Amino acid sequence: MSIKSQVQKLLTTLETVPQQVIRYISSAVARVFSPNDDDYPKTGVQPFKGDPSDKKSF
Repeated sequence: MSIKSQVQKLLTTLETVPQQVIRYISSAVARVFSPNDDDYPKTGVQPFKGDPSDKKSF
């Protein structure tokens, strides 16, 4: 492998690695701030059907 090809390979690597890091971080940010895609049923407010404890546990 010649010095020229090694330098070209290094320059290509130095160009692609930051792009990959930015793409990785931006996809995570986009997923965090995207609309919710959960498909849970809408159950509304659930009443409390229990008795509160007499003892306080800490």
